[in-house]
Amino acid sequence: MPRVRTLIRSGLGSALLAFTALSSPLASAQETAQASAVRPALWKVADEDTTIWLFGTIHVLPEQVDWYAGPVAKALDSAQELVTEIPIDDTEQAQGTILQMAARKDGKSLRDTLSAKERTAYEGALTSIGIPAQAFDANDAWFAALMLTLIPLKTAGYSTETGIDQQVAARARARHLANHAFETVDYQIGLFDNLSEPTQRAYLDEVVEALPDVKTDVDRMVAAWKAGDADHLAELMNEDESDPEIRKVLITDRNANWAKWLKARLDKPGTVFVAVGAGHLAGPGSVQDQLAAAGVSSTRVQ
Repeated sequence: MPRVRTLIRSGLGSALLAFTALSSPLASAQETAQASAVRPALWKVADEDTTIWLFGTIHVLPEQVDWYAGPVAKALDSAQELVTEIPIDDTEQAQGTILQMAARKDGKSLRDTLSAKERTAYEGALTSIGIPAQAFDANDAWFAALMLTLIPLKTAGYSTETGIDQQVAARARARHLANHAFETVDYQIGLFDNLSEPTQRAYLDEVVEALPDVKTDVDRMVAAWKAGDADHLAELMNEDESDPEIRKVLITDRNANWAKWLKARLDKPGTVFVAVGAGHLAGPGSVQDQLAAAGVSSTRVQ
């Protein structure tokens, strides 16, 4: 399921965090469950007077995990600035932005743009997760694909409340840390909305085909993240990815932009904690690779 993997790898935080708008009867039970200890990956970039910590997050998790320990806790506690994908207080805005951008502007129904074969498979996928066939008729294909990925995860108990981003944000607010965001909500959702129509259709087709296995696939990625196995995480996320537009727009270009900002940030003294989707810090074209290409080295700490 290349598109599902790419969605998770791309770490589109605003899209996933806006998913809190969907109800989850399992959330309270998860919040009271005992947290399991994990050792997610952490990297350090530093010069004489600046330290930048690179920490990969998982936006949604099925259970509480004890991530705030050891080098990660020390790194966050020492930081004067938190860097995230979008501003930590813009989650509510993201919900409205998604709905606005996802609205079709061609006057057509989404299902009417699909071939007979595609439509049958798409309607069957919606029915299989208890969603009316007309649910996303007024939306673009990328939005339907996004929902077909996220709704089964939510049903399976995945929640942003147990995800890492919200917990990092809460600790940053408690300490009144400065927050720099690499991107705005509009820009991030616009990455999906501006994908070409053929790419959006291919994205939806592959998500529909992969739907029965989405939870198993994401479970494997979460397990690799918990173990701090960045190499295996990259393998899982990169497997079978074949669309150059998806890879360039959602991953490579963004990593290059972020690395450029991080290199420039080394010119200013201080300690910075960067918390972005884990896929951006794993595999070919990662932020670390982009930094290395610019002559900046990173060291694995955990």
